[in-house]
Amino acid sequence: MSRTISTSTGKSYGVKRVCLAWDQARSTAYARKQRSAGASGSHPPAKRGPKPEVSDEELLKLIRADLKASPFQGEGHRKVWMRLRYVQKVRVGRKRVLRIMRENNLLSPRRSPQGEANKHDGTITTDAPNVLWGTDGAKVFTLAEGWVWAFVAVEHWSAECVGLHVTKIGNRFAALEPISQGLTKHYGSVDKDVARGLSLRMDHGPQYTADDFINQVRYWGINTSFAFVSEPETNGVSERFIRTMKEQAVYGRVFRNVQEVREALSNFVTLYNEQWLLEKNRGRSPSQLRQDWLLSEHLLEAA
Repeated sequence: MSRTISTSTGKSYGVKRVCLAWDQARSTAYARKQRSAGASGSHPPAKRGPKPEVSDEELLKLIRADLKASPFQGEGHRKVWMRLRYVQKVRVGRKRVLRIMRENNLLSPRRSPQGEANKHDGTITTDAPNVLWGTDGAKVFTLAEGWVWAFVAVEHWSAECVGLHVTKIGNRFAALEPISQGLTKHYGSVDKDVARGLSLRMDHGPQYTADDFINQVRYWGINTSFAFVSEPETNGVSERFIRTMKEQAVYGRVFRNVQEVREALSNFVTLYNEQWLLEKNRGRSPSQLRQDWLLSEHLLEAA
């Protein structure tokens, strides 16, 4: 239509006038023309600009030869490009080397954990109390004393917080304190082998891998159960309790010293154990679930 001769002017209408009359963008007309030309067998226009000195096929051969000759393993495209550019004097762009290596699966693979995969069935709760406890620590900021530590021990069966210790120095001895509190509360003492049969889930923090911590836990008869590396969900009961504690008692508050943090978290733990309703406890608080368990055990013994 744009090449049609006007009877009044004797000139062609032109693409601009035709697109204006049909209310169409000229880019659309040119794009349709280009697609129709490609469908008819004509080749699309080549990339503009100067041609590279080395074609993609030749560059791929050079890259493969460089990787084969390199004494190192797992090198990325930067090392390959630097050797081609500065050692072999091949003028090539770094991003072009990256593109070709990516298209041909020559990039170094991501680092992955070595050895056998950890076998975890995804369940960390128990069917009875005093089978598995979890422990972890968190830091809370204060205006006068800076960061302070809060260590907790949590029952995996009911998510009850059996121990809390807030201190300025978060060493291995401070991490033992909530375990000691839990033993005193539910076992009646901290004597040798008092908690035989109980396991303690913890991460690989320096407090929990210290010899003093491990030896003391074993003195109580507790089996150590470390969470899997890079899988914090295997210590998820303690992690979830700390998150709840922060959301309910830490976030949005300003603490002046460690004593204020200790009072706030102690009040929360008491309220949590008595009134925090959990779905896995069938709508009961941790303390209520333990009371029901003790009552049922007492009835069974009486029967």
